[in-house]
Amino acid sequence: MKPSSDHKLLARVFFRLLPYQMLLLVINAVNGIVDSLFASNGIGAVNGLSAAEAGQTAMSAIGLYSPLNHFLYAASIMFVSGSQLLYGKYLGKEPERIKGVFSVDLLASAGLALLTSLLLVAAAATNLTRVLAPAADDPSGNVLRMLNQYIFGCAPGIPALVLGQQLFAFLSLENRTKRTMLASLCCFVTNVAMNYVFVVLLRMGTLGLGFGSSAGLWVFFGVQAHWYFTGKSELKFSLKTCRWKEVLEIVKTGYSGALSRFVEMFRCFIVNALVLAHVGSVGLSAFAASNSFLAVIWPLPFGMVAVARMLFSISLGEEDRRSMTDTMRVVFRYGVPLMCAVAGILVALAEPLTQLFYHDPSEPVYGLTLMGFRLMPCCMPLAVISLNFACYAQAARKKLLSILLPVTDGFGGVVLCSLFLIPAMAPSMNGLYLANILNGVICFALIFGYAWIERRRAPRDMEGLLSMPDDFGAGEERRLDITVREMPEVLEVSRRVIDFCRARGIDETRANHAGLALEELAANVVGHGFTKDRKKHHAADIRVVHLDDGILLRIRDDCVPFNPSDRAEMLDPADPVKNIGIRLVFKIARDVRYQNLLGLNVLTVRI
Repeated sequence: MKPSSDHKLLARVFFRLLPYQMLLLVINAVNGIVDSLFASNGIGAVNGLSAAEAGQTAMSAIGLYSPLNHFLYAASIMFVSGSQLLYGKYLGKEPERIKGVFSVDLLASAGLALLTSLLLVAAAATNLTRVLAPAADDPSGNVLRMLNQYIFGCAPGIPALVLGQQLFAFLSLENRTKRTMLASLCCFVTNVAMNYVFVVLLRMGTLGLGFGSSAGLWVFFGVQAHWYFTGKSELKFSLKTCRWKEVLEIVKTGYSGALSRFVEMFRCFIVNALVLAHVGSVGLSAFAASNSFLAVIWPLPFGMVAVARMLFSISLGEEDRRSMTDTMRVVFRYGVPLMCAVAGILVALAEPLTQLFYHDPSEPVYGLTLMGFRLMPCCMPLAVISLNFACYAQAARKKLLSILLPVTDGFGGVVLCSLFLIPAMAPSMNGLYLANILNGVICFALIFGYAWIERRRAPRDMEGLLSMPDDFGAGEERRLDITVREMPEVLEVSRRVIDFCRARGIDETRANHAGLALEELAANVVGHGFTKDRKKHHAADIRVVHLDDGILLRIRDDCVPFNPSDRAEMLDPADPVKNIGIRLVFKIARDVRYQNLLGLNVLTVRI
């Protein structure tokens, strides 16, 4: 099928937003790799350990902290995805409730983050963290000691981490991407600087590593929060708008989006135990090293999911069946090939990447890490598919798939394969690395099989693979899609809209009104919007939908923000000729609504 212009418009939006969404995820990944580099190269001799031994021990401690990190990100994503999908839901029907969602989301996520910080500090202070580093695997107690110190350092930054993610999501919806980029860069610089001070200069070990991360996260949160104190933000925090039952709605809507991260926490516990039992702590150190670097690459597929979630949420609010499908087409046609290219580069650079962490090829940890860089990237292209389908299942209210797929992807597939492969391939780590690749194959088989069972036939195209509910949005027979790129095409808009309305049995008056209104709006976009910036290519995507109670007209473009409602309010009643087109639209329409979403102008008119 030839890509629609709407498909191309979404593709441009997708890749314009992707770098900014990746930055949110890069924050934790960069903190992780910075911590790993300082741990393996900057800790120095301590507690009778040589510098090399202390570095490996610190790396093991950081690896043991990873399940806790998965929990924090799972909780954050639950609130982010739940609030974004509610945002999309209320956008089209109850826009006044959006401020309440914003306020409740911040309060609930802050409460959970603070509680988590206190519990982790209490666990580290009382050595309850021993469950992560059993005495049998850590007879000297050095790993447990370094883990507890790392937790003490990271705990103060947990509220900033969780709240920063919420603000990042809402700022993206307000198209404040420059601020999110600034916040991310400030976080990186602060983390590197503070790690150097705490670890290298003050010799604070893993406690200093944690403090460095916390400092960076508070800077990240502060730069973003400043926008909401300027009075310029569309969303404003207010206790008066809070509806506390929205907390439950956010959790109910968002839990499936975070399910994969939640179960990854348990997967980490099991995988760590298998590695320690069959390979030893050297295997855990190797996995922590390769995983900490690949964590900088994982923001690419996770960033794709974050952008897709926003597009899915808006499509959900508008009940836009076509945009929902086109978003997934963008993922397959552009996202998956891009991920394949990145994975290929990582495999080719496996040896120099290994040398970032370990320098002696004769050491067992060197070979185990090298194979991690050669095999682990291969699971990423398949992960793009499974992650985005899980996001779609959540938005489309496919409850069974929205639970089965994240649980399989985050836990079942890897654990099942690891139980057999790690013992069979020990003392190498190849069993764990292959388990991650096979996990992607299992997830795609689940997606394909689910669509086959639901539709009772093998899926042959994207529509079939998505198995979109029949009652969602307007089918092809009830809608008309038109793309306008230049002024001559505008002249055809009115005729095509009127012909569509007549074919649907709509009365002559409303059919003519619909055709005239869209011709005027399209001419305004092409004549003025296309010339207001330096972009070489523009397109206005028009959608006409026959509703039970009338006609819905929507025009969407990526020009500079322009709200016709503001222009209509400024018109001088004494000059009825000026801007006659806008006057006409507002006269014949029952409702006119403008929104600037993700940098797109979206004008919806009901007649």
